[in-house]
Amino acid sequence: MILAGDVGGTKAHLALFDFTSGRLHMLREHKFASRDFTSVEDVVQAFIAQDSTGDTHGITAACFGAPGPVIDQRMEPTNLPWKLDARVISRTCDIPHVLLLNDLEANGYGIPELEPKDLVTLYQGDPSAVGNAGLISAGTGLGEALLVWNGKRHIPVASEGGHTDFAARTPDEIALLQHLTKKLNGRVSYERVISGLGLINVYEFFRDIKKIDEPQWLKDRMAKEDPNFVIGTCGEDGSSELCAATLNLFAGVYGAEAGNIALKVLARGGVYLGGGMSPKLLKTLQNGTFRKAFLDKGRLSPLLETITVRVILNQSCALLGAAAYAESRAAEFSGMSERAASRNQ
Repeated sequence: MILAGDVGGTKAHLALFDFTSGRLHMLREHKFASRDFTSVEDVVQAFIAQDSTGDTHGITAACFGAPGPVIDQRMEPTNLPWKLDARVISRTCDIPHVLLLNDLEANGYGIPELEPKDLVTLYQGDPSAVGNAGLISAGTGLGEALLVWNGKRHIPVASEGGHTDFAARTPDEIALLQHLTKKLNGRVSYERVISGLGLINVYEFFRDIKKIDEPQWLKDRMAKEDPNFVIGTCGEDGSSELCAATLNLFAGVYGAEAGNIALKVLARGGVYLGGGMSPKLLKTLQNGTFRKAFLDKGRLSPLLETITVRVILNQSCALLGAAAYAESRAAEFSGMSERAASRNQ
């Protein structure tokens, strides 16, 4: 069995997998509130304890994806006060092979495990094109990864591209940059705009700086409900001018940065939009604002027109990728592949 984890500042999503006819098969899963634990080892032990036997001997390998850079199989997640060390996890939890991945790297390994229903094509480019691909995911934060084509498959390469400098393009974006520079007392990254926190930053900009009216009913909902849900719902259904303006600017910046990734990696193999926000904002992403910004690359615009953009609908993509990576690396270490063995059963 393979243990996989998708660890973030809000939740730690763990699952056990085996293989059926060469495909990952989830045996059981559970989501834990990250704030209730002090380490990933504690989460793993809580997950294992849910099995009445509490036995880890059937787990041959584990992999955990989390936001932040992985150095020598150690990491400190950017939005979680934990220190992850693959060696410590292996020793504490009695699992032979433990690996750590950046969460977007895990997403990249998960894409080949997806089924057609797990993806929706936002814009179709050249269907015959093959090559490198890009991955950008707006969620709690902003993650980015490169998917390098080696002639047979894509090899995910982690990055911290979401923390690069926000490049404003339009008058409203320039005004937003000036506003956030003052608010943050300095540098502004793309994550400050294209993320859950970023959506609130944009909302407050239109409310406080551009003076778009926030009616009382909207103010009440923002105070009582998840602000991102309210902005997304009221912007997509047209009930709020303020929320609609927020989503429109968000989509433009998202499209521009997705286009930047496409240029940097020459993404003939396409660009994937992951994370929790894209599936919830499909109507906004399809209204033309994202597409216009994505293509607005001057002399390179014709190249961008050939690149397909897809949205990942399956929110367990990183979990699948962590499981696939764990099995692959464990097979290298041991010389035995659970995936290959399942094809012969």
